Amino acid sequence: MKPTAPSSASSDAPPPFQDETGAHSQFELLRKRRFWPLFVTQFLGAFNDNVYKNALVVLLTFSAASWTTMKPEVLTNLAAGLFMLPFFLFSATAGQLADKFDKARLARWAKALEIVIILVAALGFWLHNLPWLLTALFLLGLQAALFGPVKYAILPQHLQPQELVGGNAMVEAGTFTAILLGTLGGGLLAGLHDGIAWIVGICIVVALAGFWASCHIPAAPAPMPKLKIAFNPLSEIWRCIGFARQERSVFLSVLGISWFWLYGAVLLAQFPVYTKTVLGGDESMVTLLLAMFCVGIGVGSLLCEKLSHRRGKLIELGLVPMGALGMAIFGIDLAFAAPARPSGIAMPLAELLHHGSTWRVLFDLLMLSAFGGLYCVPLYALVQQRSNVAYRARVIAANNILNALFMVTGALAAAAFLGLGHVTLSILFLCMAIVHAGVMIYIFSVAPEFLRRALVWLGLRRE
Repeated sequence: MKPTAPSSASSDAPPPFQDETGAHSQFELLRKRRFWPLFVTQFLGAFNDNVYKNALVVLLTFSAASWTTMKPEVLTNLAAGLFMLPFFLFSATAGQLADKFDKARLARWAKALEIVIILVAALGFWLHNLPWLLTALFLLGLQAALFGPVKYAILPQHLQPQELVGGNAMVEAGTFTAILLGTLGGGLLAGLHDGIAWIVGICIVVALAGFWASCHIPAAPAPMPKLKIAFNPLSEIWRCIGFARQERSVFLSVLGISWFWLYGAVLLAQFPVYTKTVLGGDESMVTLLLAMFCVGIGVGSLLCEKLSHRRGKLIELGLVPMGALGMAIFGIDLAFAAPARPSGIAMPLAELLHHGSTWRVLFDLLMLSAFGGLYCVPLYALVQQRSNVAYRARVIAANNILNALFMVTGALAAAAFLGLGHVTLSILFLCMAIVHAGVMIYIFSVAPEFLRRALVWLGLRRE
């Protein structure tokens, strides 16, 4: 039997913000105090994480000898692992905190912690101390893990049901835009003559701005204020996953979201080598591939609200199979889009853009990620809507834990697959698209609601 929320959390309706409840467009939410402070807070946080992370990776890659005797390849993978590790260790605790305390207050605590972490990073740069810098990176991962359940669990408290898809779409589009801008900014700042000073200065300013924005987030009362916090990460991970499994459609949506992050992470990780060995391009082409992926996710996410309201649905689950199908089709075409004879010399971006195969790769990547946006946003909204309010934040925490687990598993599997010999990146892309199709067939076979809604959305079946 599905448990019910306690009386203190029996009503999950958003606060009655009398002057703000009539938004008909997701973009109008940016004018509402119940949304824009959260949007700005999460945007600046994602931007700061990626500025610091990418700047540190670039510095370690090109100036490793001045910091340590470790190889750059080891350092860059160590940095990536340190940032992801807190999602395993602390997401369960973060979910408990978000169910026990006011989420707006937790957001302010998280942003205050970010300021302290940037000061730790500044000390590391000043002392030229690599352990301090890596500690700061780990702590940024911790701060992101603490903020994750707050970011998604607060939306149903501040948004009307008809605004939930649009709110998730804005958060998703904003997150990927921040990732893109932060990654580009971090790389550019690391290459400047006074790059370290610029990195520290910009990160501090952004952290302060994020804290200012968090102070404007309206109160979001805790559903379980008497919850006792358990700090054993392993037992709490299983407990959070158990909460997610209590509603079948929620757990399948969590698995679907985690698969999306695995697929995307594997693709993103191959961009540098794919650009160099397959397309014959340089760093600017890697940047363009990343830009196309992030823009596609943003566009697909923002289309979700319009396409959902086409049939008057608050959450149109029929978009999920459509998105999954588009990801498979353009993922397969991406595997065959590579030029037949890549150049052995890195060509400038302008020259690469004269080749039709380059445009085909860019188009496939844009469409794959756009369909990815259509696929994942309704899943996020479903998880928020159908999770029990008493432990919604812990379900979000379970989602974050599984996302991290899937991404690490995907990276290890891709590395092992490519290490078999005679396996090209195009073969990897083809296999990923085929496996994706298989995973989706399984999910939609055990949750036929998604396919039924897709047929209704296409007009092939009645309500």
